[in-house]
Amino acid sequence: MGRLKTIARRTFLIGSAAVVGGVAFGIYTVRKPHENPLIATEGEAALTPYVKITGDGITLITPRADKGQGAYHVQAALIAEELDVDLDQIGTDPGPPSAAYWNTALGGEAADFMVPAAGVIHDMAEGAVNGVMKVIGLQITGGSTTVPDQFDKLRRAGASARETIKALVAEREGIAVANLTTAAGHVILPDGKKLAYTDLAADLAGRDVVQDVPLRAPSEWRYIGKPMQRIDMMAKSTGTQDYGIDAVVDGMVHATVRMNPAQGGGMTDFDATEALALRGVQAVVPISGGVGIVADNTWRAFQAAQAIQVTWEDPAYPPEQADHWAALDAAFTSDAQDSQKRNDGDIDIALGDGTEITAEYRAPYLAHAPLEPINAIVRVDDTSAEVWTGTQIPRFVQANVSRITGIPADEVTVHVLMMGGSFGHRLEDEVVKQATEIAMQMKGVPVKLTLSREEDMTHDFPRQIAMARLRGTVADGQVAAMDLGIAMPSVMASQLGRQGFSAPGPDSQIVAGAWDQPFAIPHQRVTGYRAPELAPISSWRAVGASSNGFFYNAALDELIAAAGADPLEERLRLCSDPLARQALEAVAEMSNWSGIGGIAAGSRTGRGVALTKSFGVHCAQVIEVTDTDAGLRIDTVWVAAEVGRVVDPVNFENLVQGGVIYGLGHAMNSEITYTGGVAEQSNFDVNPGMRLHQCPNILVQGLENGDRVLGIGEPPLPPAAPALAGAIWAVTGTRLREMPFSKRVTFV
Repeated sequence: MGRLKTIARRTFLIGSAAVVGGVAFGIYTVRKPHENPLIATEGEAALTPYVKITGDGITLITPRADKGQGAYHVQAALIAEELDVDLDQIGTDPGPPSAAYWNTALGGEAADFMVPAAGVIHDMAEGAVNGVMKVIGLQITGGSTTVPDQFDKLRRAGASARETIKALVAEREGIAVANLTTAAGHVILPDGKKLAYTDLAADLAGRDVVQDVPLRAPSEWRYIGKPMQRIDMMAKSTGTQDYGIDAVVDGMVHATVRMNPAQGGGMTDFDATEALALRGVQAVVPISGGVGIVADNTWRAFQAAQAIQVTWEDPAYPPEQADHWAALDAAFTSDAQDSQKRNDGDIDIALGDGTEITAEYRAPYLAHAPLEPINAIVRVDDTSAEVWTGTQIPRFVQANVSRITGIPADEVTVHVLMMGGSFGHRLEDEVVKQATEIAMQMKGVPVKLTLSREEDMTHDFPRQIAMARLRGTVADGQVAAMDLGIAMPSVMASQLGRQGFSAPGPDSQIVAGAWDQPFAIPHQRVTGYRAPELAPISSWRAVGASSNGFFYNAALDELIAAAGADPLEERLRLCSDPLARQALEAVAEMSNWSGIGGIAAGSRTGRGVALTKSFGVHCAQVIEVTDTDAGLRIDTVWVAAEVGRVVDPVNFENLVQGGVIYGLGHAMNSEITYTGGVAEQSNFDVNPGMRLHQCPNILVQGLENGDRVLGIGEPPLPPAAPALAGAIWAVTGTRLREMPFSKRVTFV
């Protein structure tokens, strides 16, 4: 992991070599496989980094973190597809932090931004980015990459393990490999005799793994594309699933923290006299930016935290919310331009040829707010450290604990635990750093650090605040020109900065979900402006596209309305990508859209439509809203998403529905605002999202027309807000340009 810390600080791509921190890594280094990180004791076999077989069972390694999205299940199914085991025969384990589990799919979007046009140069860019990620061993779960990253990789691992087992049996029994078959965790001999994989574990130990095994044709698949029951469904349905917050380690103490309420601010001094007198309180210790409180249970630690008198330093960012908006307002200048990846036609001449339509849009800070508050257990002694936590970045966790303690990274053990939600929250590891600082002052004692809901939400690194400005024209009943400028602080600079890395070059997230949309408006320009750093921010579900999907579609809706065109039909006319067109056509058919949304004139029901391309996925939505006497009711959402391959239709539908609900709820009801540098919203009573009674019927169709396998965790979110805004405009005539929408309309 030291290599990751050292060479990821500055990365450039030149030709076929990755030039990182001044060191060039050629083809050999990039192609060299990482060592198998699995440790097999006597009588155990580690067949590839993903399959471990012992006499007691089969464990499939699922290194992409599970935050509730079913990642462990889908990874296990992909391995099992080729290994020929049943899902009730296996256990799963996230495995150790290891460069062998580097994410192969993160390079695609980066290459799209670097070299927008498909072709040889684009492919070279993607290969170079992936080469760097492999060399540094970037093990990370995010960006809807679990399925794209693992789809081929895990099937190959299962196939190699299967053929290795067959090769052993062929040698031992004197039977040709071609005459052996496998099923349900057994090798089947020609005479029908079955040999369990587990009975072969001792003989498999240390054996060379068969490589380059052809993968099975889709017609032979048992799991992929078929409805499955997730392997965690029983535990989650019965309340027996253990999460990080449930973890218990012998001898542990409980802790919480009291941090500067202004995120990232320091502490001048504190007085813990009253807190230390409370029952069960064992210690109050200083840590970076605040204090750690240790007690015999979490509740007593929470109570003691509130009894401490602290003098805080002032925030490093503007204290009032109005100051944040003013910073964005001032960022629309040539000096602040970060990127301009879309500049079709001649926008300046086009804007002068007709009546200019202008609008401004706003998207607020948003908390991640997973149901499980963040937590971690850390034990530190003189020569080693151990961590138990839910995290999407285990190698960063390992490196940071090593840095804080001075213990070599190889002596830092990280146990990745099931998470009760994340939405990007657990791409941060502040809770582990804090627990490590406390544990350093209590050597040998496991410290379980849990944040209260209020501490978690107010010290979240929220979604970026953002603003967009539209200038456009229409002609002859059609959209003629659209100039969209987007200003926000850099998510990547803020997030990577906390890991000690710089983020050179433009930040693609400032224009993600806007610059590459599949609409051929004759004159179209999308410009990103980098606002100064304000409140520290982080990746939130769909990152830049979460706000830009609203900006782009809302702007397009305004132009379409000015042209007097139908919002879906005009999108179809402008659509320049066959896959996007098929998504729009599918959602039109699902919703029975015809003329003005298929709604009768004078009806109190309206429909809106939106399509956003994010993470490579074209996701189209139609939303139907009824204006009741009590307020607006969201009735139905229709969703069509092009992902190339639907691995599990049941989980796919659930992920889409969850993304829509998350997107709608935040668009309706949620924001984070600052007063005196402190986040005002600290719990769900003032940051509610969508209430159960507000949830609409959500109908989902997965499309498999493309040749790329894509993820679905984030793409359903960006179109939700603009489709809802379009429906509200259709039924009320109220044009919504700022979230949350509840500032201007009432929802029932």
